[in-house]
Amino acid sequence: MAQSGIPVALLADLLAVFIIAAAVGIFVAKIGDFPYTIALLIAGFAASVVGITIEIELSHDLILLVLLPPLLFEGAATTDLERLRRDRLPILLLAVVGLLVSVTLLGLAGASLFPGFDLLLALLFASMILPTDPVSVLALFEELGAPERLATLVEGESLINDGVGVVVFTALLGYVSGSEAGGSAALFTARGLGTLLLDIVLVSGGGLVVGLVGGLLAYSVMSSLDDHMTEIILTIILAYGAFLLAEHYAADVLGIHLSGVIATVTAGLFIGNRGAEYAMSPQTKVAVFNTWETAAFIVNTFIFLMIGVTTPLDDLVANAALIALAIPLVLAARAAVVYPLAAVANRVTEPTVPRQYQHVIVWGGLHASISIALVLGLPPSTPLRAQLRAMVFGVAAFSLVVQGLTMSNLLDRVGIVTRSDAEELFELLLGRARAVEAALDATEELHRNGDVPQDVYDDFIAEYERERAQLSEAIATLTRENPVLRHERVLAGERQILQREKSATLDATRNGVVSGDVGDELVEELNVKLDRVRSGQRTVSETEEEYEEFWRRRAAEYGLNVDGVDDRSSADGDA
Repeated sequence: MAQSGIPVALLADLLAVFIIAAAVGIFVAKIGDFPYTIALLIAGFAASVVGITIEIELSHDLILLVLLPPLLFEGAATTDLERLRRDRLPILLLAVVGLLVSVTLLGLAGASLFPGFDLLLALLFASMILPTDPVSVLALFEELGAPERLATLVEGESLINDGVGVVVFTALLGYVSGSEAGGSAALFTARGLGTLLLDIVLVSGGGLVVGLVGGLLAYSVMSSLDDHMTEIILTIILAYGAFLLAEHYAADVLGIHLSGVIATVTAGLFIGNRGAEYAMSPQTKVAVFNTWETAAFIVNTFIFLMIGVTTPLDDLVANAALIALAIPLVLAARAAVVYPLAAVANRVTEPTVPRQYQHVIVWGGLHASISIALVLGLPPSTPLRAQLRAMVFGVAAFSLVVQGLTMSNLLDRVGIVTRSDAEELFELLLGRARAVEAALDATEELHRNGDVPQDVYDDFIAEYERERAQLSEAIATLTRENPVLRHERVLAGERQILQREKSATLDATRNGVVSGDVGDELVEELNVKLDRVRSGQRTVSETEEEYEEFWRRRAAEYGLNVDGVDDRSSADGDA
């Protein structure tokens, strides 16, 4: 029999990984209220302890070149750029200024407290461990119904600080390894620090340009297509192509490596927002996002399980004191930048970042795939390489297990997702009411098609209509007793109406009924209305007097009198 080019042992190991993952998934589904990614990590630890060997090397290149691009692209593509733009100041402060300052603080502390570490080595550790990876936290936010704005702040910071962290790490590694002239002494001069900051700006800015150009090219091709399979392939090319072009091939042309992380994130943000709105049909949008959601789920499954399997437990035990010292320092460095920078942002922007959100942002700064990839990429000649590896794995494991598992308790303690008994009952009644309505519609359709006998149809209709009446009365009573619930129900209804309105506007733009510029203005106005609803204001009955819709302003500028229509309508109604 002909031998396959792929080793059978590799396929067997991959199969073992996904068998364990499936078992973990079944376990989580049965018990509920346990983060899937953290369960995978613990399962990986357990597999390692009991001697289950999986001979797949979780290498630097495997994580950075194969596994990371789909995670970055999917995370960016599913991020609402409008929400990101509205909170751009706190996000940029935390992701850029916050990362640079926290790396400096942790480096200074580590140089004094980590045995055998000089300042440069402590800074290198800080640049590896401080980029955040909130996958399990974001999944928990979605499960518990945490505010969208909190999720945007956490995810937005992570998308940007991952790229900045990789750039800082790469620059520092050059000094540690001696490839930069002058070595570590050259860094701690005005010239050296200026060069480092300039490198960060050039590498990050170059990655942004690569991602934007790649996104524009993909957008222009997708705009002329309506084939979801081809468009899925184009997004795959974009995700990996932007990363490789920036990270590897840019050096051949420009003589400098650009940020592949930032390139892929930028491309994902562009195609997931502008591309999804104007270059994809509804069917294509569903197919593309479902594909990337599945890809990200599979990659996360593999990464978290393999981190558990490959974590050097003997090294963790041998360096337990060093890890125990690093954990509080990492948390302190994060807290030392989040609270002051949030205060700065709150002085100049609205809405502010609430103190409860700040607590969650500090504790939710988990560390995983980026940190692991960076430490695995350390050259063998790196000083104290074994200690650095143990520290990164140890701090990452602590953040994922301890911080991840306690996040729901923190959300509850700070009052972000606390729900009263009335709110839980209200949610239950609404869910059942939706199900009953769907059952009535299905019964009617089956009866029309002759698939349900008359007597069965009569019984079903009578039973479901009785339950619908009871549910309606229960909901009405509950909302009378709890005015807040009625307000929330109205807001939910207005959100759905505005989303339908936005979809219709996007369809009109996509089909050429209105131009792109006009469509953008109409969508922007709807986004403003959606913001008002999300912030607890209603847009119909509680609109401010000075607020004027975009189309009314334009009509008035042209000379059309549309206010008279309201007067005539009122007169007709009175007549």
